[in-house]
Amino acid sequence: MNTTAVEVRDVSLAFNEVPVLEEVSLTLEQGDFLGLIGPNGGGKTTLLRVILGLVKPDRGDVRVFGKPPSRARGEVGYVPQYARFDASFPIDVLEVVLMGRLTRGALFSRVTAEDREAAQAALVRVQMADLGSRQIGELSGGQLQRVLVARALAVEPRILLLDEPTASIDTPIGRSVYELLEDLAREKTIVLVSHDIGVISRYVKTVACLNRHLHYHHSKELTPEMVEATYGCPVELLGHGHPHRVLEEHPPTGGLGE
Repeated sequence: MNTTAVEVRDVSLAFNEVPVLEEVSLTLEQGDFLGLIGPNGGGKTTLLRVILGLVKPDRGDVRVFGKPPSRARGEVGYVPQYARFDASFPIDVLEVVLMGRLTRGALFSRVTAEDREAAQAALVRVQMADLGSRQIGELSGGQLQRVLVARALAVEPRILLLDEPTASIDTPIGRSVYELLEDLAREKTIVLVSHDIGVISRYVKTVACLNRHLHYHHSKELTPEMVEATYGCPVELLGHGHPHRVLEEHPPTGGLGE
């Protein structure tokens, strides 16, 4: 039985002749929870979009459950980095989650009983079932992130891709989102993009570093070589109460922590 969820082979991509991804290869097995770290502009969001089939690489091949991404979109849920919306727009939480069902039907098709059932189940899954009729603009940052995760879950995906889902919310609230993802990882394959190395190492199963080139050893271990190759300078990981691997000491020429 093939247990491979995502296979990226020798993918390269440039925008306006500027390299964004160079010979990136990545294999994710079903049930993996991958934390993807790297500097801004390193290609993390682009890699997610390649897996989604929204961007076609210049070279290389991508397979999602053995299929081209364009044929697997109904099996992939996506939470983008920034959710831009008019807070005064009259739309409630359930309607936002129902938008996730658009990938399974025509754009202007009628909402079915099956769609509503899937949306309600997604809200239950993220512990937001009692807020289905709440206006989206009334939610806190943490509540909004849970709703966006529910929108992705409404697709009933086998893979969940998240692009810095806690970037705009406070650390305690963000931690509750990480705990939700840790729970979801029991049943789905997850790729989580984040800059928060210390926290991410507590929850994920494996870690990869991306800065045009991908450094990945099918492990949760972050070696000094991986991190320094990604960020281009020595990096020190500082801990604030979270168990994680601390990198070896080096001259204080740079720093990165929670």
